[in-house]
Amino acid sequence: MVRGSSRTDRSGLTGRAVPRRSCVECRVSADKRALHRLVRSPDGVVRYDPSGKAPGRGAYLCGDPVCTTRAAKRRSVQRALKAAGAPGVDAALNALRDAAGAAYSAGETTEEGSGRLRPRSSEQEEVRTG
Repeated sequence: MVRGSSRTDRSGLTGRAVPRRSCVECRVSADKRALHRLVRSPDGVVRYDPSGKAPGRGAYLCGDPVCTTRAAKRRSVQRALKAAGAPGVDAALNALRDAAGAAYSAGETTEEGSGRLRPRSSEQEEVRTG
């Protein structure tokens, strides 16, 4: 491959590759901007990162209320962030629930302008590992 050559995405169109991430709980794979990011900042505190650009180690959740509840019980976020005793995990999950909950109750599929997924549909690609 020649440096500087354009890449092709799954649709066959030429352009920039779209970064993909997976939910730490249900393992659904989606575009990075379609998932909610929790970040462990360099000072060790875990926060909800609606911009997706905060510095630190990130973990992604789809925003489904079932996933956020399971992630809290199973400590999936702490494992993904390598932050066993980090402060702020519960507060970050609550902030994510508040941000995603309103859209779920309204039945919206995306948030205006951000492209974030709201209720997960069966049409989305699901990836299982292991």
